[in-house]
Amino acid sequence: MADVNLLAVLAAAIASFVIGGLWYSPMLFGKAWCSDAGVDMEKGHPPKVFVISLVFSLVAAYAFAVLIGPAPDLTEAIHSGLWVGVGFVAASFGINYQFANRPLRMWLIDSGYHVVQFVAFGVVLGLWH
Repeated sequence: MADVNLLAVLAAAIASFVIGGLWYSPMLFGKAWCSDAGVDMEKGHPPKVFVISLVFSLVAAYAFAVLIGPAPDLTEAIHSGLWVGVGFVAASFGINYQFANRPLRMWLIDSGYHVVQFVAFGVVLGLWH
């Protein structure tokens, strides 16, 4: 644990949380995602959802920090984020979404967010050693 910059992990998790807020807002993909997911955007989510999401963002940022090491090169950290986002998260979502018969658009929105999330992790962790 000594090799992980916990402040950088916290910053990366907060960055991904902010990105998610924008990503799933009406300004970007919120309306389309709610339509595909059958969620009423007007009702919103209970606070518990946001707290748990932030905890999961912290877990993901910490795991990614362990994966890329204590002082990654910025370019390598960004590439690692891209590969993790596309190769692990988006591909795994793709399998689940096929079996759940979810729309392609929903997969693009969800997996796209996580690709951007892990690239953002790479930027923060690649800059802040």
